[in-house]
Amino acid sequence: MDLRIQRSVVSHLRTRPKAIEVGPFVLGLDPDTESPFINYASPQPGAPITAADITELISAFAEAGRKPRLEYVTSCAPELEDLLVTAGFAVEERNQYLICPPERLTVFPAPQGLTLEEPSTDPDRAAVVAAQNDAFGDLPPEDPAAAVARMRRSQERGGVVLGARTTDGEWVGGGQAAPPSDDVSEVAGIAVREPFRRRGLGAAISAGVTRRLFDSGVEVAWLEASGDDSWRVYERVGYVPAGHRLYISREI
Repeated sequence: MDLRIQRSVVSHLRTRPKAIEVGPFVLGLDPDTESPFINYASPQPGAPITAADITELISAFAEAGRKPRLEYVTSCAPELEDLLVTAGFAVEERNQYLICPPERLTVFPAPQGLTLEEPSTDPDRAAVVAAQNDAFGDLPPEDPAAAVARMRRSQERGGVVLGARTTDGEWVGGGQAAPPSDDVSEVAGIAVREPFRRRGLGAAISAGVTRRLFDSGVEVAWLEASGDDSWRVYERVGYVPAGHRLYISREI
């Protein structure tokens, strides 16, 4: 499963507006945002990596005006972390990812007074983005138009976006999944505004996004939990722990 997840990550980076092959790495760049959570690289699994490759990768980030940053499944490049640390990178986070196959999924209904809908217009997409940003609270600022365009592109390529809406039309949460690659897709951005938490909405959004993936033919959905509360939600939906991923970056 580690290999399959890493391959899907690399394939997803190749769909960025500007994707660059740098030795054994794929660097996915989006000219519309400087966010390091969007602009990052990942190694092609199984490819040999040298210190010279790291130097070339740093140069590619510098040329693009972006912070050098990588995300990857650790077992697919076990020697990479030492090379990166030697080159001045520092570990941001180590996460265990979770997976869900179709047979494990448990679908939860939206709480009373709320509905789950896929935003189909840019104003609705902007409202879902605003709800997610409000819920997360600590995201770096980004041009809303760029976030909406990225969401629209993802939907056009087969990605899933699902928002939660009150009966009076207010968007209060949302989540999404990347366009599938090798019948695998990452679920991310599950967020609920503070007044609507602890009512089962997070589980309903997570399950709703995942179900839509499986309805489209995806075989494995995966995600990462941001804390114990979200971990428990995802386990209720049907996700189980699998491999480990590393987030690591270097100051410019």
